[in-house]
Amino acid sequence: MERLEVLKTYKIYIGGQFPRTESGRYYKAKNAKGELLANMCLSSRKDFRDAVVAARGAFGGWSGRAAFNRSQILYRIAEMLEGRRAQFADELIKQGSSSADAEKEINLSIDRLIYYAGWCDKFQQVFSAVNPVASSHFNFSVPEPTGVVAIIAPQDSSLIGLVSVIAPVIAGGNTCVVLASEEKPLCSVTFAEVINSSDVPGGVVNILTGKPSELVKYFADHMDVNAVVYCEKNDTDKKLIQEKASLNVKRVLLYDKVNWLNENESQSPYFIMDTQEIKTTWHPIENVAGGKAGY
Repeated sequence: MERLEVLKTYKIYIGGQFPRTESGRYYKAKNAKGELLANMCLSSRKDFRDAVVAARGAFGGWSGRAAFNRSQILYRIAEMLEGRRAQFADELIKQGSSSADAEKEINLSIDRLIYYAGWCDKFQQVFSAVNPVASSHFNFSVPEPTGVVAIIAPQDSSLIGLVSVIAPVIAGGNTCVVLASEEKPLCSVTFAEVINSSDVPGGVVNILTGKPSELVKYFADHMDVNAVVYCEKNDTDKKLIQEKASLNVKRVLLYDKVNWLNENESQSPYFIMDTQEIKTTWHPIENVAGGKAGY
């Protein structure tokens, strides 16, 4: 008798754990030929809410880490991805990539993580300022992470798009909840396994699989989400996100025109700054005797 292949059931990633969806729902991931690849969790609103709780709980510790330590951890993710490149290549090829395209996507993903690892302890220096003021004060402006970022990842990309939207968010000290590609989801949970073994604290990155059409409204109107990143071209979804985000003045970032395979447009410290707030501090200028001194 012909042996039936035991297909992997990919779980989701929340709070450093790999639970099954609380709804018990799954969908079958298939390639362009209609071949069954795996069973994927069909994440629910409750899964998303649980992920936001985990992301909020992890935010204080992650944002409070030394920037150099965040840099070390992003570099470690790249190291782990390098060590598992054969598995990622296999998954990319199963989903329709050629061997050459799979190799290119993996190389770009590793290099992108290293790129943002290098920026972790530098972007604050570049984007901070000492502002001129007409009083006896120092006035400093510095970027600080905005908080929990909800991300609808690029749906036409399995790995490079996912890596490209996660890396700048966590490099800047934010935490995130990401909805991976519905049609090409295999690399997303495998990437979660890489994150889990790369010194990233639980809750910093949470990865869900499922349908954007079902979850986008929850990503947009959750009151404990501080920013929403949307990478698709659906005008109805864009309008919905912008309307729902206004309820608690979320920042909305639309990356619908980015080619994630093009290094010139898909990696930049400005992607880090997209999820930063600028904090301005005033400090009186004092002389040695303790009195205020002028310029």
